[in-house]
Amino acid sequence: MVSRTRFDDDACPVARSVDAIGDWWSLLIVRDAFDGSRRFGEFQRSLGVAKNILTARLRTLVAGGVLESVPASDGSAYREYALTPKGRSLFPVIVALRQWGEQNCFSPGESHSQLLDVRQGRPLRPLEVLSADGRPLTPDDTAVHKVSAD
Repeated sequence: MVSRTRFDDDACPVARSVDAIGDWWSLLIVRDAFDGSRRFGEFQRSLGVAKNILTARLRTLVAGGVLESVPASDGSAYREYALTPKGRSLFPVIVALRQWGEQNCFSPGESHSQLLDVRQGRPLRPLEVLSADGRPLTPDDTAVHKVSAD
């Protein structure tokens, strides 16, 4: 088996983020958690993933502080998975991937899911990257700056 390259010591935040949650199963588990899935069986039914793969990804997400294992909400002996604050902070990432997919991965008129604002029942406004003063930014308006350790 080929060993996976690790980026947990990389100076780039994107590389470390990919190392933490960049596997497609992990992102889909997080997506399903935002959609209300909490139990192993719910994740497995939604994703159609093998039990051993799902078990490994859930363990990694728990170890990384993205999910936590909690007592079942119905009081049974089962355990459930809940997003931690760290996991909930992935919401803009999931929304950005969803919006990118809606725009770039479907033919006109092709069926797909859509994220709605529950209060208004309408689709979300497209995410934008904004400057500190509120200006919309493009890649040409940004530069990577290395931050030194103190």
